[in-house]
Amino acid sequence: MSQIEKEIYSQPIVLDRLLTRESRRVRKIGASIKRSGVRTVFMVARGSSDNAGLYGKYLFGARNGLVTAMATPSLFTLYKQPPDLSGCLVLAISQSGASDDLSRVLDEARRQGSRRLVITNTPASPLAKLADDVIPLHAGVEKSVAATKSYTAQLLSLSMLSAALRVSQKDFQALARVPQALQSVLDGAKKIAASAERYRYMQRLAVIGRGYNYATAFELALKLKELAYLNAEPSSSADFRHGPIAVVEDGFPVLLIAPRGKTMADMRALVESLSKRRAELIVISDNAKLRALAKTPLACGSGLPEWLSPMLAVVPGQLFAMHLAAARGCPLDKPRGLSKVTITR
Repeated sequence: MSQIEKEIYSQPIVLDRLLTRESRRVRKIGASIKRSGVRTVFMVARGSSDNAGLYGKYLFGARNGLVTAMATPSLFTLYKQPPDLSGCLVLAISQSGASDDLSRVLDEARRQGSRRLVITNTPASPLAKLADDVIPLHAGVEKSVAATKSYTAQLLSLSMLSAALRVSQKDFQALARVPQALQSVLDGAKKIAASAERYRYMQRLAVIGRGYNYATAFELALKLKELAYLNAEPSSSADFRHGPIAVVEDGFPVLLIAPRGKTMADMRALVESLSKRRAELIVISDNAKLRALAKTPLACGSGLPEWLSPMLAVVPGQLFAMHLAAARGCPLDKPRGLSKVTITR
């Protein structure tokens, strides 16, 4: 078994451990942030962590009423023109905590007197040392280059922080169900390997999500690029209609992430439109009727509210990308040209 497969299947244990060890700390951090009157969250991240931050934008906006933004690190490093961060919570998300440009953003936030929070799998990292507070992921060493368990742990950490800011016991009760729900997805994923084999000669595809799962589209497109060397283009269902849909022709593959929730009706309408164009549909959903419209249906479990669905929806996609890479003869744990820690400035 490859390292990445082990790490994908370890995710229920990782998330359960994170909940057990960090819920109390996150509640305290949330209470302190709430007392401070912060109204803006300024996030900085790279790679998969950046996709986790994209989830955070929807999460903190929809559930906490906060203005959210993603940092542009080159303003701090290359242009040396950082924005005014006064009154912001500057939130850095990083598996390794080793990227210099992220540290430069936090260092500037410290200079400006902004509150600084780091979510990382490496609590002794240079990035973490610049923070007022750190939320450790407790994911263990992630040996595969492509992030899986650290990504879902980042999503869970952001969800816990949102729940703490809402001071919601109901939210934490929902969070407690995540590890078992994720285990159920993995238990039902045995057919994904055979499904992926069909696409071994695929060269390009569109990956589409919306709302909370807009981030899932970006993360799965990244996994397909990293692992299977595919030209995978992520988009929201709305943006896809504004031009990219023109590339869809008979047999063009489209991966759609469509769990139940406020985006379901829009995603279903897009699935029906793409069916008329004879697209090759791969659908990740907890809705059996929607999956029935796909050539390749991938179940993502059910029983959790929409705001937690990205932690379940990403897992069938992780497995699909892994099995597709294996079918194409790609190295699973050390993709070409990549390393676990990427240093950017």
